[in-house]
Amino acid sequence: MTDPKTSQLEKSIVTLLRPVIRIALKRGIAHGQFAELVKQAFVETTQKDFLVPGGKSTISRIAVITGLTRKEASRLVKTDSSPPEQGALRRRVNRATRVVSSWVGDNKYHNGRGAPASLPFTADEGPSFSSLVSDHSGDVTPRAVLDELVRVGAVYALRDGRLRLIQRAYIPTADENQKLHFLGTDVADLINSIANNLNPESKTSFYQRKVAYDNLPAEYLPQLQELLSSRGQKLLEELNADMSRHDRDVQKQSNSANRHRAMIGIYYYEESVDETD
Repeated sequence: MTDPKTSQLEKSIVTLLRPVIRIALKRGIAHGQFAELVKQAFVETTQKDFLVPGGKSTISRIAVITGLTRKEASRLVKTDSSPPEQGALRRRVNRATRVVSSWVGDNKYHNGRGAPASLPFTADEGPSFSSLVSDHSGDVTPRAVLDELVRVGAVYALRDGRLRLIQRAYIPTADENQKLHFLGTDVADLINSIANNLNPESKTSFYQRKVAYDNLPAEYLPQLQELLSSRGQKLLEELNADMSRHDRDVQKQSNSANRHRAMIGIYYYEESVDETD
């Protein structure tokens, strides 16, 4: 007899895979290549989460847990699934995101109205784009960050040479590689949050809420999106300001040895519904 919990898990896995497979098929990734990626994910997850702490990562142990043959497990253990360019892309995205968030959230870089100020690239005194990067983005050069933000349309150079922030979030709308990067990181964070809430041994339940209606008129949706864009952005900026006050990259005086990563995301989705549903 099939365990009802297992049956529901299988149904949920198929449901969450459908949009991923749709993206894969549109970009030429068919079943064989997708299956190879799944095998790689099984091996990496087993190595990270299912081996005895301090124990030896044996091929036999990985094969037993994943159900793969020892030959396949051995081959996949030797496969590097994270090419060097992925690490470079991740660092570029993180740094650009941090600079934009800090420009929006750090009062030091605001004008008299409390909005992000137009900044000179460098300045002998007072805030500048270079000092913003130095304060919030580590050892990367200000010019490299500026080039990236100009490229994605987040920053505009005024005639007097000052730099104006024209997007309050780092959104690489024209760069498909970075969009695909966010597909991996953002969806993984959401699923990891839900996985934590499914774990009976978890000490903390993560916040997980949504609101949904399935009989809305199409003409209402633009109004809903505008409402979400304004209020959602305001909430994210408030959270960003609070989190940045505790960020050890900024608050150097923190002596805590426990490093944590936390993220909060807001998303929206709509689709047409068959009248017979």
